[in-house]
Amino acid sequence: MDEKYIVSARKYRPSTFRSVVGQQSLTHTLKSAIASGRLAHAYLFCGPRGVGKTTCARIFAKTINCEHPTPEGEACNECPSCIAFNEQRSYNINEQDAASNNSVDNIRDLTEQVRIPPQTGRYRVFIIDEVHMLSQAAFNAFLKTLEEPPEYAIFILATTEKQKVIPTILSRCQIYDFARITVPDIVQQLQYVCEQENIEAEPAALNVIAQKADGAMRDALSIFDQVAASTEGHITYQSALENLNVLDYDYYFRLVDTFLTGDVNQALLIYKEIRDKGFDSQFFINGLAQHLRDLMVAATPQTRRLLEMNDEVAQRYGEQSVRLAPGFYYRALDLCNSCDLNYRNASSKQLLVELTLIKLCQLVTPQPQQAAQPSIQKIPAAAPAPAQAAPPRPAPQSPAPQAKAAPAPPRPQAPQRPVQPSPASTAQSATRSLENRPRVMMNVAKEAVAAPQTAPATPKRDTAFTVDQLQEAWREYIETHPQEKALLATMSYAQPQAVGDNPEHYVVTVASPTELKNVEEHRSGLMSFLCDALRNDRLTLDVKVSDVPMDTPKILSPREIVEEMKQHNPDFIQFIKDFDLGLA
Repeated sequence: MDEKYIVSARKYRPSTFRSVVGQQSLTHTLKSAIASGRLAHAYLFCGPRGVGKTTCARIFAKTINCEHPTPEGEACNECPSCIAFNEQRSYNINEQDAASNNSVDNIRDLTEQVRIPPQTGRYRVFIIDEVHMLSQAAFNAFLKTLEEPPEYAIFILATTEKQKVIPTILSRCQIYDFARITVPDIVQQLQYVCEQENIEAEPAALNVIAQKADGAMRDALSIFDQVAASTEGHITYQSALENLNVLDYDYYFRLVDTFLTGDVNQALLIYKEIRDKGFDSQFFINGLAQHLRDLMVAATPQTRRLLEMNDEVAQRYGEQSVRLAPGFYYRALDLCNSCDLNYRNASSKQLLVELTLIKLCQLVTPQPQQAAQPSIQKIPAAAPAPAQAAPPRPAPQSPAPQAKAAPAPPRPQAPQRPVQPSPASTAQSATRSLENRPRVMMNVAKEAVAAPQTAPATPKRDTAFTVDQLQEAWREYIETHPQEKALLATMSYAQPQAVGDNPEHYVVTVASPTELKNVEEHRSGLMSFLCDALRNDRLTLDVKVSDVPMDTPKILSPREIVEEMKQHNPDFIQFIKDFDLGLA
């Protein structure tokens, strides 16, 4: 008959300080205290689940009662005390679960047991797990015993929520904070278990299990058992993904490749593949943000140690990260974060994610050989560029009327660059021909025709734009940020107007200081959106309060609305009295 099966979390539970995973500094401190005889009467072990709090408490209790400890400060596992502990029949160790024994009567029973001295050994150890679950009255009943126990009694309290333990208890304990176990430490322990169980496992599969465990060794062993049972002793990377419903990071690598080339169509198709596999869109966008974060920290040797993954995968992150400029990560992470924040309130969640992917594809400036020349040829021909003899920045003849009149023709060729006037002029004319197309497709076309012929490492984007394009981006911000109601009320009438002969400097005039303050509070997000939409980081926007009263809609408070209704409808006053509305 086969030996009875024991789950890995119990079978490989550490029995010595040396075998505890990921808590080396803490176990060293405990061994030093035991060796020097400096034992406190109360300890508090706190930290996340599955990191070894109760395990260390048991090892500590066994070691202090060991009759022949080793020179390294470990229990000998051979004396009668150690054998009784290993066989779970030691009377010197008392464990209690405060989650189910949290009343005053339970604490009184515990204090009665404290009065009984050990029959063998030197100490009686009382381990109280999940101590934060004790009631207030139970805590108060425990205070006196915890402060002045008999010399042979030692209390070890374990909890995952230290903040719920009352301060009077904390002040009577030595506090040890257990850390989350790192992914490499978990992978190393899982490899040891594989060797003991004769299980073949790919390193990438163990890395997936370790990341899924989120720093808990017990969870990692439970997940390992689950995957091993379904794979019949041969754990592959693909089987781990299928069993744990984890999205393969290869999808994210492919998506970043589409961002580098600006391939919107391929990005949307990859997103469809992910949805067809049943993954939630918010889970996907959070995973993409995590992937971009890992790429960012992999870009420099100083931060590469922040990656919690094996060397093979970390090397792949490092290879892709060098292809992206630092500015890309900041804007891309901001787009993913905005998508996550707006996801719950979005009426079309799929469209929200697709729009985010389109914007991500527009963040990277293509290489010169990747410039979309064929797209320019398909667009109706634009007017020829002016001669080179013209000054770099000719002053417009009448800038103020053009800025105020929306239907007016575009500004003269003021945004031309002395280095490449012809591509910018051609791109500007081609973009104007797309104004009647849907906004999403228009943005994609702008990306194809307006990309400057420079390398991705250019520090500042300076694509030429017109007043119409700026106002179009202004309206697009209003449509895509419905939650910022006060700001949108101001933006709906206050439009950016050109200032002087600088084609990248604009001013917005508002009606009151309150509106000025509201715009300034959102300036960072608004400017980031406009610069991304226009692909120009040189845009400046000044906000000022109008010197003369403006004919703008007044925003009324609820009390002002009631007063207005009273003045215009006398029957409303009687209506308030009849129904006792309390609005008088």
